[in-house]
Amino acid sequence: MSLLQIEELEKSFKIGRNEEKILKSVDLELEEGRITALVGTSGSGKSTLLTIAAGLQQSSGGIIKFGDKDLTNMSSSQVRDVRAKAFGFVFQHAHLVPFLSVKDQLNLMIDTAELKWSKKEKQQRIQDILETVDMWKHRDSDPDQLSGGEKQRVAIARAIIHEPKLLFADEPTASLDSKRSVEVMELIRSLSIERNITVLMVTHDEDMLVYADRTVEMKDGKIEK
Repeated sequence: MSLLQIEELEKSFKIGRNEEKILKSVDLELEEGRITALVGTSGSGKSTLLTIAAGLQQSSGGIIKFGDKDLTNMSSSQVRDVRAKAFGFVFQHAHLVPFLSVKDQLNLMIDTAELKWSKKEKQQRIQDILETVDMWKHRDSDPDQLSGGEKQRVAIARAIIHEPKLLFADEPTASLDSKRSVEVMELIRSLSIERNITVLMVTHDEDMLVYADRTVEMKDGKIEK
């Protein structure tokens, strides 16, 4: 079943008097519970497509449907609400809050999503997620006490603590060595299967494509057929 539908998506930027098209009538469907990898050379439009699909920037035209919601016809506050409750994000760098412990990183995400969980339920869910990503033993550690791979595990835990339907991953292994990259992708894959999380991932690492159910190539702002 399709979870996200993108139809004739366009994105243009004005550079002086000229208009540069970054995305050119892009169509894409994300199947529920599956991992789709976007690949292509630098400047092909893959990261722009991901950020627009995630509601982080506006398109110049086209339609984005998430389930029965038409994101392109929503106000910015409505899109922000969908993003906070139904989407998760993992980027190349973990972007952890430097002065918060591991468990408090997750507490912040719960509060941001405005989830009405009791204190006991919050604590149990944080423990469950951190055990799943093998970071419970570091629950009181600050980010500067963690390795790059550990930080990315915390970032993944933070991205799924609120039980999102859709995870956006923009170059999630680009800052890691090959061993840590495999560990992170195996984790994302297992979470997708176990929790029925749909994943849209941008990557330049061909070794990581084995973890995707589908690979989509972009070139010059278009999806290659």
